Amino acid sequence: MASIDIQHPHSKTPAQARKAVESMAKKLAERFDMDYGWDGDTLNFSRSGVDGKIALLADKLRVTANLGFLLSAMKGPIEQEIRRVLSEKFD
Repeated sequence: MASIDIQHPHSKTPAQARKAVESMAKKLAERFDMDYGWDGDTLNFSRSGVDGKIALLADKLRVTANLGFLLSAMKGPIEQEIRRVLSEKFD
């Protein structure tokens, strides 16, 4: 099982950061049939083959995910896409 751990700085207010993460989660849910929900300042998401979290910290986001066997082979492209979306939403 492969894992992803990405930290991305941001300068948004907590409300702005939460709104941006919620927007990303909705798109992921529609595109990949993913379930998600908030636990405090952490958004948990899952679907077959992946379990992960996006933690909202004061000055950064931390994205962690465990990829199942089939998605492990796609770790590189998945990380690149996460970084691209984070740059788009938080830079």
